[in-house]
Amino acid sequence: MLGTWFDDGLFERMERMRREMNQLMGAFRPFVGGGVFPAINIYDNGEAYIAQAELPGVDPREVDVTVTGNTLNVKGKREIQPAGDKAAYLRRERAAGEFNRAFKLPEAVDSGKVQAIFRNGILQVMMPRAEQAQARKVSIKAE
Repeated sequence: MLGTWFDDGLFERMERMRREMNQLMGAFRPFVGGGVFPAINIYDNGEAYIAQAELPGVDPREVDVTVTGNTLNVKGKREIQPAGDKAAYLRRERAAGEFNRAFKLPEAVDSGKVQAIFRNGILQVMMPRAEQAQARKVSIKAE
């Protein structure tokens, strides 16, 4: 009877189920417990990495962006005005306080050419690839 419960594949199946549950729960993480703030998308347009961060209600003067080598760091603070002495929250989902997000990029960027624009609550950071990291077309000599 014990042989049917503890066959050779049982622990492998349990480990696979654990990984699948972790993956499933990770998909819901932004919706559970307030999620990660700020939400950030990063993409590569071939010449530069572009990061876009949603920062509604954040004063741009409270945001610090640094790029070192291939690491982007976005940190800052969001303050939310209190509802008042007589107010009682029915629902409170907007997070306040300090945040710090760091991301490793696939390749180094030219930190001297990084630009950041804050418009309509969206921070966009353009990070051109470093010269040595940019793809170059190589001409072929025919002999």
